[in-house]
Amino acid sequence: MSTKIYVGNISFNATEDDIRGLFTPFGEIESVKLISDPQTGRARGFGFVEMTSADEAGKAIEALNDKPFMDRNLSVSEAKPQQPRDKGFGNRGGGFGAKRSGGGGGGFGGAGGFGGGKRPERGRR
Repeated sequence: MSTKIYVGNISFNATEDDIRGLFTPFGEIESVKLISDPQTGRARGFGFVEMTSADEAGKAIEALNDKPFMDRNLSVSEAKPQQPRDKGFGNRGGGFGAKRSGGGGGGFGGAGGFGGGKRPERGRR
C-alpha cells in the first residue's frame, strides 16, 4: 500500500522533477503533485509525494523534515486525509446583500457594505 507524504514550504521555483529527485534516494516514487492556484496557475508552495512503501516513506520524512531545499526549510510529514468541503458558495457569508448576524456585515447592501445601512446625516452650515 502506498503512503502519501505532505511536503510544505517548497520553493516557488521548484518543479515536480526537483521534488522527485529529492525523494528518489529513499525509495520508489508513485507520484508527485505540486499544488498550484487554479485561477493564476502560480505555485502555492506545497505538494504531495506518494511512495510505494510505508517504510521508505517514513525514512524520507525523517531525513527531509526541516531540511533546507532551494533556500527553504521543508516541512515533511505523512499526509492527513482531505476533509470534505462544501460545494459551491454555501455558507461563506458576505456576497451581495447578505444579512449576517454579528460582525462587520456582508458585501454590497449588507450592514457596513456598499449601499446598505443608514447614511450619515450632514449638518447644515
